[in-house]
Amino acid sequence: MSELPVIDVAPLLSDATRPDPGSRGSSGKQAVAEAIGAACRDNGFFYVSGHGVPPDLLARLDRASRAFFALPEEVKAEISMDRGGRAWRGFFPVGGELTSGRPDLKEGVYFGAEKPPGPLPLHGPNLFPAQVPELRDAVLEYLGTMTGVAQAVMSGVALSLGLEEDYFRTGYTADPTILFRIFHYPPAPPDPDTWGVGEHTDYGLLTLLLQDSNGGLQVRTAHGWIDAPPLEGTFVCNIGDMLDKLTGGHYRSTPHRVRNRSGNERLSYPFFFDPGWDSEVPPLPYAPGHRWDGQVDFTGTYGEYLLSKVSKVFPSLFEGLS
Repeated sequence: MSELPVIDVAPLLSDATRPDPGSRGSSGKQAVAEAIGAACRDNGFFYVSGHGVPPDLLARLDRASRAFFALPEEVKAEISMDRGGRAWRGFFPVGGELTSGRPDLKEGVYFGAEKPPGPLPLHGPNLFPAQVPELRDAVLEYLGTMTGVAQAVMSGVALSLGLEEDYFRTGYTADPTILFRIFHYPPAPPDPDTWGVGEHTDYGLLTLLLQDSNGGLQVRTAHGWIDAPPLEGTFVCNIGDMLDKLTGGHYRSTPHRVRNRSGNERLSYPFFFDPGWDSEVPPLPYAPGHRWDGQVDFTGTYGEYLLSKVSKVFPSLFEGLS
């Protein structure tokens, strides 16, 4: 079991795609929203159940992902991130991503909303391996499905803040920035300083994480680090720095880390749901608090903010974006 709450979001999905204008939500939705608000104020992490994502889709995504990571390194490199250009898509090898300035013990593939090529950074077509054609269909279907789940969770966040149910859907996330990763972690060595992902906070609005059966995620709470083990039929949900910023620190973007101690390979699937690229990101309309880390407030568009973060994760790629 986990120390983090499990929240059934099914009431938020009942008519999540077409909320009534100005709706403050039904009593069932309000109860879910209150649970979400409590979790966001406490640790910024909770489990999402009742999400309605088809198990067959999750199974297809998992099979295709494992088939890809089983390919030889030189074959995986055929869709390397340096071939994705400004779209910031593709494969990176173990040690190719930095967290807090240190290489992570993981490899992975970056995806985003499928777009035609263009001049806008972090937008464009995805790179898919020819050797695993089923990965394309699984990923694109997953992106569409998870966008609906994320919009529903954000409607609960809105209600928890005393805002209208569609506050985010018709504003910040009317045309959301969608980023998706598939990470493969080899077993961690006994070195205590080696992490699959070092301590960090997510920099966006909301993250929905699918984990395989091998644990490794840890969350830093007021009482120390706790495990967030995989629970069947759930996603781990956490809020990012941008929602922390929008609420003036009222909702917490909480540090977390990953070490794969299972002795097996571990796969995880973080889905990042963020404001639109051109969205301004002023604080929400109520008295602000103070961010946990004292971060200086940011003004500008979400795209500008996101690019400032990219430079720290893949500094060499960022040179090509600027």
